Amino acid sequence: MSVSAAMPSSLAAELRPSAVLAPCSVIVARESDAAAWDAFVATRREATGYHEWAWRRVFTRAFGHDPIYLLARRDDAVAGVLPLVLIRSLIFGRSLTSLPFLNYGGIVADSPEAANALLDAAAAVARDRRCRYVELRHVAQRFPTLPCKQHKVAMELPLAPGLWERLDRKVRNQVRKAQKSGLTVETGGVALLPEFYRVFARNMRDLGTPVYPSRFFAHVLHSFPERARLHVVRLAGKPVAAGLTYRTGPRLEIPWASSIRDYNALCPNHLLYWSLLEGAIADGVEVFDFGRSTPNEGTYKFKEQWGAKPVWLHWEYALLQGTALPNASPTNPKFQLAIKLWKKLPVSIATRVGPSIVRGIP
Repeated sequence: MSVSAAMPSSLAAELRPSAVLAPCSVIVARESDAAAWDAFVATRREATGYHEWAWRRVFTRAFGHDPIYLLARRDDAVAGVLPLVLIRSLIFGRSLTSLPFLNYGGIVADSPEAANALLDAAAAVARDRRCRYVELRHVAQRFPTLPCKQHKVAMELPLAPGLWERLDRKVRNQVRKAQKSGLTVETGGVALLPEFYRVFARNMRDLGTPVYPSRFFAHVLHSFPERARLHVVRLAGKPVAAGLTYRTGPRLEIPWASSIRDYNALCPNHLLYWSLLEGAIADGVEVFDFGRSTPNEGTYKFKEQWGAKPVWLHWEYALLQGTALPNASPTNPKFQLAIKLWKKLPVSIATRVGPSIVRGIP
């Protein structure tokens, strides 16, 4: 299936390349394009681990969503990729997101011309599918004329031996406190999923947020068995904190982590993160990505105390119906009553109902 793209549109006019290049054609990629897709992604420094083809299968199998992966070609060679997921939501309407439920996504291209072609093709698909907008979760801004939100940061920490001595004294004391409290950490694969999910689901309920289905994490672990790992902190055999890490080359990210607040005084989160950092250094990881945060909120300050520095993220939007940018954040005043009520639900009910709701919240 071909999606038009020979000429750049006004949406990205200022990004026309200065050099004369052959025009790009854009297609909706199929399974037969997977190898070429991944080979291109592997060559691009701006690509993230989430741009890899295997995530397409995760979205389909875990949520039942329709992935629309756009591939730009020039003279039979891949010139760019844009993974998109179509979400139909009763609350937020239809949207194309790159990428939902994850920290990063957006366009990866070898030239502004290819990026323009992918943007135009995404807008065409969005119009055809009656979507309100296309959301591109870029790290660096790519399209200055598009509406852009800068409401989140990634928190990154360069790693090197001797990190313990460089940590804030208070952090070291909290790690020691956790160790003296009898907390232990285990790292593994899918066998730890029930304990991870038990902690994760409880924490999401406490935050007033619908929880992802357990099968989402199961598919992540099965799709990336050597790169996705679970980490569980226990007290007397009971899981009290947990996280899932995902490695791409020299980078290690923890996109999902939770703890049970009843045990906060024992500092299980500090033991979890120190265990991850210590292991990452031993494994040759160069950068630890603490994940996405809202500046100056609690999780931001927790990550900051480890020495992590913020990297501003740029979420860019095309084909907006109206002028207001979408806001599915829990900070939206429209959701405050629902959040308060959700916190009062029994964990069992929240865990059973949550997945059907969260699949529509990118």
